[in-house]
Amino acid sequence: MRIRIDLAYDGTDFSGWARQPGRRTVEEELGRALTTVLRRSEVRLTVGGRTDAGVHARGSVCHLDLDPDEWAAVTGRSARVPAEALVSRLRGVLPPDVVVRSAREVPDTFDARFSAVRRRYTYRLCDDPTRLDPLRRRDTVVWRHRLDEEAMTVAVDGLVGLHDFGAYCRPREGASTVRHLQSYRWERDDDGTLRATLVADAFCHSMVRALVGGAVAVGEGRRPTTWPREVLERGVRDPGVQVMPAHGLCLEAVEYPDTDEARAARAAESRAVRGPVHGPGRDAR
Repeated sequence: MRIRIDLAYDGTDFSGWARQPGRRTVEEELGRALTTVLRRSEVRLTVGGRTDAGVHARGSVCHLDLDPDEWAAVTGRSARVPAEALVSRLRGVLPPDVVVRSAREVPDTFDARFSAVRRRYTYRLCDDPTRLDPLRRRDTVVWRHRLDEEAMTVAVDGLVGLHDFGAYCRPREGASTVRHLQSYRWERDDDGTLRATLVADAFCHSMVRALVGGAVAVGEGRRPTTWPREVLERGVRDPGVQVMPAHGLCLEAVEYPDTDEARAARAAESRAVRGPVHGPGRDAR
């Protein structure tokens, strides 16, 4: 049986999602909790978006496979259905910086990674330290200069579309850096915080934080609004593009097709195509 888990976490004290020897990771904490609840030696998790150290998530999704008897046994002596029981029991063993929101049975054609059609991230910047909400200091980056959000909006408009984002990534050998950036916008919230929202089919390593850094250079007035697009077209890393701090970044959602058939088709397509749009499984940051 395949089980989908929706979760959120504060990434401050984690070295990212993926297991790493000697480091605290979200995958390790969730896997440990699941082995305790399921009474098995290990679990294998597949995630829809692998975040880096310090990056947060409100809408992460992963899946695991269980034997039907294991799933039925989650309820113990309670009258709850297995999905409710799993969420409740995980709450009792997970640390407070990880929250499982839901768990449910899905067809085995669903894949948290390959069935996804898009990922949505936000990035928070406070360019007026006197207005910083101290309760948001873990997910908001304080910037030393005032930023022109209108210029930033104009600058990033030329980045939207299907492009090779090699200039805004830390490429891995043999991996494509072509992605479809579906949306990128800047808004200033009521509290004065600048918030970027980026949506793409997938993101390369450090791509979101580099795209934000390119816009910040424009917002400070150090670069013209045409510069981020020029960097993209040159196709090489530019030292003027700063990879922004991790703690301002949050995975807001991993989105999937509406029907089982469409999710299965998307997973098959993503596995088969190792070309530009789908690329490697590592997502974001």
